[in-house]
Amino acid sequence: MSSSDANPCLDCGACCASFRVSFYWSEAEARGLPAELTEQVNPWFSCMAGTNDARPHCIALAGSVGQQVGCTVYEQRPEPCREVQAGDGQCAKARARHGMTALSGLPG
Repeated sequence: MSSSDANPCLDCGACCASFRVSFYWSEAEARGLPAELTEQVNPWFSCMAGTNDARPHCIALAGSVGQQVGCTVYEQRPEPCREVQAGDGQCAKARARHGMTALSGLPG
């Protein structure tokens, strides 16, 4: 079994290129996210750099959407990234935005 069979996200990355990843400003420091990978949205919220654009693409996403991808700050990723699960509604919406079919047959 390949690593992408165990984790379909490693062949996707659509969520990282579909949504603004906003979080309370202090979360970045608490998780050890480098400041250059975030941008301020307002006095209370920051977001992952690149996700506050009309065509979001997280600066931490390595690789090409729909191919082999990975998060360069996976252990430090903010809560919104941790909440999206392979095959959930947000995943399906992101995959559709990039012309991919929804995932099916996932555990849980």
